[in-house]
Amino acid sequence: GVLQSSGNDITVKSYKVESRITSRFAHTTVKSSVVNSGSGAQTIGFNVQIPKRAFITNFTMNVNGITFIGSVKEKTVARNLYAQARARGKAAGIVRANSLDMETFKTEVHVPASSKVEFELHYQEMMERKLGFYQHTLHIQPGRLVPHLQVDVYIFEPKGIRAVETPNTLGEHFEGITKVVQNKDKVHIVFKPTLQQQRKCNNCTESAVDGVFTVRYDVERESNAGELQVSDGHFVHFFAPKELSPLSKNIVFVIDVSGSMWGLKMKQTVSAMEAILDDLTMDDYFSIIDFNHNVRCWSEELVPGTSIQISEAKNYIKNIKPNGGTNINEALLRAVQMLLKASIQGLIDPRSVSMIILVSDGDPTVGEIKLSSIQKNVKRLMREEFSLFSLGIGFDVDYDFLERLALDNRGMAQRIYANHDAAEQLKTFYSQVSSPLLRKITVQFPEDSVTDVTQNHFDKFFKGSELVVAGKLKSTSFTTLYSFTTASAAESDLQEMDTWLSQHEHSFSGFARQMWAYITINQLLAQRSLAPTAAKKRRITQAILNLAVDHQFVTPLTALLVQSEDAQERLLADSPRDPKQGCCSGAGYHGPSVQVYSQPSWVRPTLAPTPSPAERPPIVENDPHFIVHLPKNKMDVCFNIDSEPGHILNLVSDPGTGVVINGQLIGSKRVVNHKRNTYFGTISVSYKPEEVRVDVGTNGIDVKDGKNHHSFSWGVLGCVHQFECSLDDKISLMVLLHRVWKKHPVNVDFLGFYSPSNNQYSTQVHGLIGQFANEPEVKVFNLHEGSDPKKKEANMKVKGNKLSVTRGWQKDYRSDKNKGSEVYCWFIHNSGKGFIDGHYTNYIVPSLDSFLPQL
Repeated sequence: GVLQSSGNDITVKSYKVESRITSRFAHTTVKSSVVNSGSGAQTIGFNVQIPKRAFITNFTMNVNGITFIGSVKEKTVARNLYAQARARGKAAGIVRANSLDMETFKTEVHVPASSKVEFELHYQEMMERKLGFYQHTLHIQPGRLVPHLQVDVYIFEPKGIRAVETPNTLGEHFEGITKVVQNKDKVHIVFKPTLQQQRKCNNCTESAVDGVFTVRYDVERESNAGELQVSDGHFVHFFAPKELSPLSKNIVFVIDVSGSMWGLKMKQTVSAMEAILDDLTMDDYFSIIDFNHNVRCWSEELVPGTSIQISEAKNYIKNIKPNGGTNINEALLRAVQMLLKASIQGLIDPRSVSMIILVSDGDPTVGEIKLSSIQKNVKRLMREEFSLFSLGIGFDVDYDFLERLALDNRGMAQRIYANHDAAEQLKTFYSQVSSPLLRKITVQFPEDSVTDVTQNHFDKFFKGSELVVAGKLKSTSFTTLYSFTTASAAESDLQEMDTWLSQHEHSFSGFARQMWAYITINQLLAQRSLAPTAAKKRRITQAILNLAVDHQFVTPLTALLVQSEDAQERLLADSPRDPKQGCCSGAGYHGPSVQVYSQPSWVRPTLAPTPSPAERPPIVENDPHFIVHLPKNKMDVCFNIDSEPGHILNLVSDPGTGVVINGQLIGSKRVVNHKRNTYFGTISVSYKPEEVRVDVGTNGIDVKDGKNHHSFSWGVLGCVHQFECSLDDKISLMVLLHRVWKKHPVNVDFLGFYSPSNNQYSTQVHGLIGQFANEPEVKVFNLHEGSDPKKKEANMKVKGNKLSVTRGWQKDYRSDKNKGSEVYCWFIHNSGKGFIDGHYTNYIVPSLDSFLPQL
């Protein structure tokens, strides 16, 4: 983590990182205590880099004795709750940064002079075994000298710890400071430099602590049977057999040599390929395909890895001059055909492993360029026993696509950063897949003893890695769980029985439950990106949401709402939208006086008793309906305006502040029951003093300020989107877009408009909504049964008129964007007659920026 502030008068009292790893599952806490020692208020930031594979589980904060507690909620829910509170400072964000395997959690708080802030971030991840070790990395960046700086890593492995390494990755400055205390199954690692040791030089004020703290370890393995652990009604089975001979392999390397690979990328690829080719043995078969707009094969067939073939292949690669386009489709199909041909000709040992390794840096530009079609083509040709691994070089690569290709074909993907050590990254990736020891592995448990088992059928097991299967126990009463593992190896077929008695619970008792959820969510996220239909994607999304909320993980679909005890002040930890996915849903425009409004104050209790949902009448969302909240009278009043498509209605007209808000009506696609429903199709906000005008339509948002003109599209995803803006911080409004099914015979996309009751208009304000800024006296009396037994009726005195009103429900979509929440209100009949000044036709104006003529 790194602490940032606007000035130097910030004192970091302490900075502590603690990781507890139990049976390969790590729970990390980063805590920092900071004081604003200056004389003025200032912003204090807390940034922590966390591994990409980790899920944040909580963030808490204490500002001057006010405690903020986090809870994980579905994104839309969290965003709406955040928008309803007086949000303190800014939101916290999770930035999926382009750095190697890390992302950043950021938060900023604005604090008064001499106040103290304590930050605490928790995240969890499963340690993956690679090349014989589990590696735990912690980013330690306090940003300044700290009196109490401490890192503690506790490891508990019930089977015993075979080796622990703490390579000095923070630099030689810290040689020998890390202490390791170890016994058979527990290790405690401490890094606690004194203030003097933290200094870059003897009397520097800069801290030398800036980088990664690394712990590597491996566990004892008794036999090839694997290890089974039970805790908290869940089990985890680890399988990493040793002393096996590698299977022989057949590899087709598919290398992108389009123009964008010119220079460093190609140089690194050549250097990595030289090392990789040296690794091949006589029993391995290989070939190389390179492609730009054309596809070339170094050899039309697979050849054995003899020294002659290898030196020829190296020369071939060295002489490639990158240029031209990118024909990924044809290159991959050619690679699959090469493996198929070798297989049919009987060249391939049935016990060997066949793989394609694709190295590319970009999107297809030639041949088939539709990503989904390339995916389908490759999958159709690929055989069960072939795998595809994809390596994306650089930042401009469509990594999601490369990952889908690999996941769809029993492989994995990796991003390679095009910098000085790209060749190292390529070699490391290759070394992880270059020694397959087993194929077609299945780990089975007796059916009557377990449920909800994570993936238990694996295509391959590579040297130095580990297969992990988790699940729930059906009954917690039995003490023995069996597992039965089958696989085919180079020498023979392994078949073995494991037994494990669960005698003791663990120190971090929830580890198996969290680990099961962690594995399940990651598998569901992979399935979601491959989901063939929207319905299937929705089902998977719902399953991920339920698990993530249940186990409190911040995933790409959930966010963390951090709130004070009285829920008055909130922060939101959420990941910004991926730029590849189009514009964000609440298209924000930052201009001279319009900005995205993040602190609506329109939270308001509904005072009427809330009937059960069964009593709530279904509502048809049409005829622009208005909900006016009258805070002094503690009530909501609703009315519909029944007008014609094309008409422009004035909502707010305030010559005093120069604000005018108008809405133009659109009609449904056809007449139903002799009536064409109307909706708002455009909401236009003009702010005359700054010559700003924002037109929010169902297709997009247009912003004109002076001579500049910007257009935004609504987000591509989801059914409901919101746009919020505030004018000079005095007046705010929110527009929701409701999307309907494109082919719906009647309904059309439409807008909902909301404006809080505390907007600061001038005394001249008018309009269908504006007139209620000066709240009228309202009396409701003579409450009685109406013609509809579910709706009570009453009389209302307002503005000297006596009206008949009905107690009813209206949909308010601000807090629940998809279904809407019901608001209990007094409904005024006849287009608001008697409640609004004059007749509704008086509010029809000629154009979208017209003020209302004086009534």
